[in-house]
Amino acid sequence: MDFWQYEKEAIAQGYATVCGCDEAGAGPLAGPVYAAAVILPLGVDIPGLDDSKKLTEKRREVLFPVIQEKALHWSVAWVEAKEIDETDILSARMRAMQLAIDGLSQAPDFVLIDGNRDKGKSACITTLHRCVVKGDSLSASMAAASVLAKVSRDRFMKKMAEQYPEYRFDKHKGYGTKLHYELLRAYGPCPIHRRTFLKNL
Repeated sequence: MDFWQYEKEAIAQGYATVCGCDEAGAGPLAGPVYAAAVILPLGVDIPGLDDSKKLTEKRREVLFPVIQEKALHWSVAWVEAKEIDETDILSARMRAMQLAIDGLSQAPDFVLIDGNRDKGKSACITTLHRCVVKGDSLSASMAAASVLAKVSRDRFMKKMAEQYPEYRFDKHKGYGTKLHYELLRAYGPCPIHRRTFLKNL
């Protein structure tokens, strides 16, 4: 399949500036949910670009500055754990994505959103858009957004590992691994834990 198919379809419909948007960190027990929005020049070559989940951490780190350099515009945004607890994760994901879109130095005419949801209880995608299931593995601009969101979040969690070393956030990035649950049981939650996610402690 053409990695630019969805962008080309949107351009064919008359949209000049098409942006890809994705989020990272919906599932973890700790830390913010991050989102990125990326406008790429149509057909630009970024060797090795793929859905961030299919890439190694090392490969994502290599791609991160390449995407930033080759993108016409890019933006990263996040919603803190406290806000996730106060609303819900779906709303937080939508808000993070819309914040990333709003953060672009040029407003896009049309947005390709990874996934099948565009609204939560308290937030929704307001820019003209299309949802694409598995979009981050089907579209270059959504793949680029997935890498920027994932790397940005991982870097934040590594910083949190220095602030809260007992939780080993550098190891699991806040996800509910066996190690993370063991440390939570030993130390209890810290300020960046999502209290609403800690049901089975």
